[in-house]
Amino acid sequence: MARRRYRARLPMVVMAAMAVMSSLAATGTTVAGAAAPEPGPDKPTIRYTEYGIPHIIASNWEGLGTGYGYAAAKDNICTLADTYLMVNAERSRHLGPEGRTSPGQNQNTTTNLNSDLYFQRIKDNRVVQRLLDKPAPDGPEPEVRKAIRGYVQGYNRYLAETGVNNISDPACRGAAWVRPLTELDVYRHAHAEIIMGSADALLDGQVNAAPLGASAAAQPASSPARTAAKIREAMAVSRQQSMGSNALAVGSQGVSGGTSMLLANPHFPWQGKNRMWQSQLTIPGEINVSGASLLGFPAVNIGYNENVAWSHTVATVAPFGLFDVQVDPLNPTKYLVDGVWEQMTSQRVGVDVLKPDGSLSKVTRTLWSTRYGPITTSMQGVALPWVVSAHAVRDVNMDNLRALNTWFRLDQAKDVHDVVNTLETTQGIPFFNTVASDRKGNALYADIQATPNITDEHARSCLTQTGQLLFNQSLRLPNVPPISIFDGKRSACDWPEDPNAVAPGLLDPHKQPRLIRSDFVGNANDSAWLANPEQPLTFPRVMGDTSAPRSLRTQELILTAQNRINGTDGLPGKGFTPETMGQLLFADNSRAADLALNATVTMCQNVPFGLILVDGNLVNVSEACPILAAWKNHDYTTDSRGSWLFANYWSLLLNGQGVEKLPWKVPFDSKDPVHTPNSLDSGSSAVRDAFGRAVLALRKANIPLNAPLSGIQTVTRGGEQIPIHGSISQLGVLNVVTPGQVDGKPDITYGSSFIQQVRFTAAGPPQALSVMAYSQSANANSPHYADQTKLFSAGKWVTERFTEDQIAASPELQIKVLN
Repeated sequence: MARRRYRARLPMVVMAAMAVMSSLAATGTTVAGAAAPEPGPDKPTIRYTEYGIPHIIASNWEGLGTGYGYAAAKDNICTLADTYLMVNAERSRHLGPEGRTSPGQNQNTTTNLNSDLYFQRIKDNRVVQRLLDKPAPDGPEPEVRKAIRGYVQGYNRYLAETGVNNISDPACRGAAWVRPLTELDVYRHAHAEIIMGSADALLDGQVNAAPLGASAAAQPASSPARTAAKIREAMAVSRQQSMGSNALAVGSQGVSGGTSMLLANPHFPWQGKNRMWQSQLTIPGEINVSGASLLGFPAVNIGYNENVAWSHTVATVAPFGLFDVQVDPLNPTKYLVDGVWEQMTSQRVGVDVLKPDGSLSKVTRTLWSTRYGPITTSMQGVALPWVVSAHAVRDVNMDNLRALNTWFRLDQAKDVHDVVNTLETTQGIPFFNTVASDRKGNALYADIQATPNITDEHARSCLTQTGQLLFNQSLRLPNVPPISIFDGKRSACDWPEDPNAVAPGLLDPHKQPRLIRSDFVGNANDSAWLANPEQPLTFPRVMGDTSAPRSLRTQELILTAQNRINGTDGLPGKGFTPETMGQLLFADNSRAADLALNATVTMCQNVPFGLILVDGNLVNVSEACPILAAWKNHDYTTDSRGSWLFANYWSLLLNGQGVEKLPWKVPFDSKDPVHTPNSLDSGSSAVRDAFGRAVLALRKANIPLNAPLSGIQTVTRGGEQIPIHGSISQLGVLNVVTPGQVDGKPDITYGSSFIQQVRFTAAGPPQALSVMAYSQSANANSPHYADQTKLFSAGKWVTERFTEDQIAASPELQIKVLN
């Protein structure tokens, strides 16, 4: 049935819709003694409200999945089809081997061929099928299976109704690779998302692994210190270009006019398979949850229900480890374990490849594995030569489909204690922290996830020399997780089994950090140590560092929370409200500018004759001094001037280092980690050189030094340039936005994506505001391709509709019943 538009004669339509809706479900609020909710509709029903947000209601899990699949395909079928092409190892067959894709979590891409070989090996090994054959918790719970069965039906129904040749999105209209789904396709996609934390760094090294031969053994090997430094530098760059997030949970002591609040601010890619998509999912009496998920997940990953709101942030746990195995120089596919030579296993993996003339050929490659896992010869692009030893990968998430169970249970959580119980009993979260608040006034931080069982004692016993340098703090760079390289010659160095863990090789969840408070907790991608600085946490080193410098974004998050709760931020009153939460996020304040702008202006004003020597060229910076001096608010709002100059200068000054490495007069002090380091040395030659280079770079790019941010940082939608506020993480701006190049054109590569704030009160439904920064649809012909992007640009929010009465009252209401 075609969708009908409900706009004319609005009062009668709303009254009729409310009458229909009252028979579908009760309001979203749990009330003691209230009558049981009416059953859901016989047919899955999608109610679209403002900005194309679907509210899906059904009488059972399969119907709920059907509604989700239909609505998701309608908005983003090309992005979804491209994802299924990847996880089925068919990109080279349809798009050619040299194209690029990004199986992992950041913007570093690999070739279609390498991606296909990686996923074909997983297919050949029946990894996902074996997990599906297992009962819960290892396999999906019954509700998950039913929802995914329905999702496939909904997706396929939309495709059948529309027809491949009539898809409105030109990105895949008529493409042979857009086809009906199977349930296995969806589970393969879920598995690919769960393992992307390791695939990102190790995919190319695994599919290209081959011994270098005897001649290479005569060449001098890289020192452990040099290898460790290169890996950490590469991982630091990767982290700066990958997904991140902020999340802040505020308890009863920090909220004005409510019992708790949550701010969810994930920083996800703006293109491709890791786009988020918003929905509300309701089965009366069983589940009523609203929020966003990664495309193709028929559940809510970040959102809220009647009593709990939660979000995730990328954690400082490496979801993989390496094992250094000594190989036989005459037969490098043999390796030594406990004094006995073992033969590596070989596997021929082949994929179809499209040739320039349109015909297909087969490319095959031999991939190698050990008892610990596959061999890799690089990590994040850093070579790990297979000469006298080789490196095997163990991925903590390769046998993890439990994450699906985790998110389905979180969608039904009753309070933060229920959240903790879900995280502990499923151990499905792949590489995320969880931050949550509940109606009772609690704020929760928990880094309970699938973590390698590497206790501090085990690490001391088994780390190689390179592994010690990577795992410990001696080479610390911002947000880089502790990476283990263990001695593979000893079987005792494999990850041991813990009886309290859900699966073999996992760390006991009770040893993983968590904190419940009534003021606030938060995370901005640093370790768990300062979830709240009043109560520092301790935990095994595998989960991150302690007593070490925090990122400027972590400092900004903590100071924002403390100052608002204390009423010292310049805004009226004390405690968070929806208005102040939104104002503080979209103020786009830069912690770096707070700490260093005045010293930078002083340096600029004191430069002799206003001239700085840069690579033999004299750069006149005198024009820049008053521009930065006038930048009073230290903000990255669209009308700020001087902010782009400061961003370029700051990036050059950091030069990939941690902020603590800059020339501060007051160094980092672990007793005052939120306020140190500080006091930039205005007389430093490094400061002067970086500033001169920034001025020179902007002039070469023909960008005025006082250009407003709106004239530089934009996205193009339908030929219109939309200015985007926010900036890069290194500036300590919470609203992270990272400009770059997409298909050779300026665009935002990743950053604030689905932003949501939720407030609970003692009674009544949750109060939520949200905005999808890149809008619901990637289809340029969709009415929801740019609508929320413009809203985000203006610093505005969508007032969410949660109860049946709120949905029925939408002036944009459209209803689709899947007969």
